[in-house]
Amino acid sequence: MRLRSEIWVSAYLRRCQAQAVPVVIVRRGDSEAGAIFISIDRLDGTVCLYGPAPAGLEGSDTDRRWVRCLDGKAATPQEVSIYLARQIEFDPDLWIIEVEDRAGRHFLDGDLVRA
Repeated sequence: MRLRSEIWVSAYLRRCQAQAVPVVIVRRGDSEAGAIFISIDRLDGTVCLYGPAPAGLEGSDTDRRWVRCLDGKAATPQEVSIYLARQIEFDPDLWIIEVEDRAGRHFLDGDLVRA
């Protein structure tokens, strides 16, 4: 059984704050099972976006796994906004978390699926 989205987000916020990294909830989704997207703003005009890995991966039924969205490339804030708007049309219950970190740290180590 997977952790509720609300609990996972709360723990993720604490992890970022413990590293003195600014983080905010941009959009609050469903507390039980809302998909979570994490936007990493590098403060240089580029953003990396991480979202849920496709279903069916080993461990995805009990743990959250992540992939880098937008073909794995850094994007502009506008491109990320357009992508997320499309995702919201598909799933209005999703969460959006925004992290500001010049180093681009995402704090998803061990759970990130690399292509």
